[in-house]
Amino acid sequence: MSRPNIIFIIADDHRYNAINALGNAEVRTPNLDQLVRRGTTLTHAYIMGSTSPAVCMPSRAMLLTGRSLFHSAETRNETPYALPEHARLLPEVLREHGFMTYGIGKWHNPKSAYARSFEGGANIFFGGMSDHHQVPVQDYDPSGLYLQERQYIGDKFSTELFGDAAIDFLQSYDGDRPFFLYVAFTAPHDPRTPPPEFLYDPAQLSIPENFLPEHPFDNGELQIRDELLAPTPRTPSTIQQHIADYYGMISHLDDKVGQIMRALNSRDDADNTIVVYTADHGLALGQHGLLGKQNLYDHSLRIPLILCGPGIPSNVRRDGLCYLYDLLPTLCELTDTPIPSSNEGLSLLPLITGLKSTHRDSIFAAYQSGLTVPAEGQYQRMVRSGPYKLIEYFINGARQTQLFDLHTDPLERTNLAAAPQHAPLVKQLRRKMAAWQSQVDDPLHLGWD
Repeated sequence: MSRPNIIFIIADDHRYNAINALGNAEVRTPNLDQLVRRGTTLTHAYIMGSTSPAVCMPSRAMLLTGRSLFHSAETRNETPYALPEHARLLPEVLREHGFMTYGIGKWHNPKSAYARSFEGGANIFFGGMSDHHQVPVQDYDPSGLYLQERQYIGDKFSTELFGDAAIDFLQSYDGDRPFFLYVAFTAPHDPRTPPPEFLYDPAQLSIPENFLPEHPFDNGELQIRDELLAPTPRTPSTIQQHIADYYGMISHLDDKVGQIMRALNSRDDADNTIVVYTADHGLALGQHGLLGKQNLYDHSLRIPLILCGPGIPSNVRRDGLCYLYDLLPTLCELTDTPIPSSNEGLSLLPLITGLKSTHRDSIFAAYQSGLTVPAEGQYQRMVRSGPYKLIEYFINGARQTQLFDLHTDPLERTNLAAAPQHAPLVKQLRRKMAAWQSQVDDPLHLGWD
C-alpha cells in the first residue's frame, strides 16, 4: 500500500471533554463520536501551557515544530513568537518527503512559516480571532509574501468557509502524491455566534460542578480579555449562556467535520487516509470562577486528540500522559517520513497500538505573559505525576501552591497543599518540576524549597 494521506483538523478552544462520546451527554457531536468509534482517542493529551495570553500561538508553534514551550518560538527581527529557523515544521517535513501539503484556515504564526509549510491552500486566515461572519482571508500566494492589500473578507461563516475549502480539495485533488490537508477552524472561539439551527437552550444545561463565582485568589490574569467577557462574580445563568453558545459552535463544527468525512469517504483512497482531530487548548467557561484559558487547570490544558486510519486501532482509548507536540514524530512514523533532528516530541505509536500502556511519567506546563522573565510578574507552573498535580503561582512576589489528587478529585476542587501529611509529596513534586524546568530551559528560577 502507498503512503497514507493525512487530514489534520484542529479546532480553537475545544476542551478535551466537550464531545458526547467522551462523556459529555449535553453536547451534540455525532460526527466526532463516529471518529472516536473509528479510531484511537488519547484521553490525557495536554499542551505545555503558554508564553502568551493568546495561548493558541505558542500551542500551534509547539505542534508545528514538535518542540517544547520555550524551544518552539523566539523573538527575531521584531517578530514575536517567530518559529526557530533551524526547527523543521510538520508540514514542511512532509512536503520535503513527497507530500502535497495544503493549508486552510487559521494560521496564528508568522507568514514565513506558512510559506515554508504549504504548496497550496485556500481561505488562509493570518490572525488569532475574528467575527465568524467577517473573516479576513487570503488566497494562496506562491511568492509567500501574503501582502496586506491582498486580504479580503470571506463570504461565509468561518466554519463553512474553512470546511467547504477542505471539501473542495478532497473532491478535486487527483495527484499521484499523498496529501497532507491541514484544516484549522476558528470555532468554537468567541465571539460565539452559532447559526440558529445549532442553538442550545441555556436553561437545559448543567452548571459545572467546579463552578465558582470568582477565582479564590489572584492568578495574575483575572483582568485579561477572556475573563472580561462576563462580569464578576459569575452567575449560574451567565455561565449557562456561555456554555450554550460554546456547544452551539461545537455542534456546527461537528456537522462540518461530518461533511468533510463524507467527502473523504467518496474517494478511492479513503481507507488509506489518517484523520487527526484535535485542538490548540481548552477553556474554563465558569470552572474555578474563570472563563478563559490563561491558567493551568485541566479544563484549559487538556485537549481532544483522536486519530483514525491505517495502522490505528478502532474504538480504543488510551489514557497515557502525552503532549500535543508528540504528534510530529507520530505522523512521521505513521507515514515512513524521517523524523527531523530538531524534534523533541515522543512518538505516540507505541501507546496507540498498545505496545506500551504509558507514554510519559509526568507532564509539565507553564504560563507567563512573555518569552522572558522580568524581576516580578505573573508566573504559573504545573507538574503532574501519577494522580497528583501541583500548581505553583508567583504573582508579583506573592506565592500560592495547589495540590490536587486527580483520581479522586478530577475537577480540581480540593487543594491538599497545606495538609501536613502531604508535605513530602509537595517537596517531591517540586523537585520534579525543577527537573522539567531545567530540561525545557524555563527562564523562571525562583527556588522550590
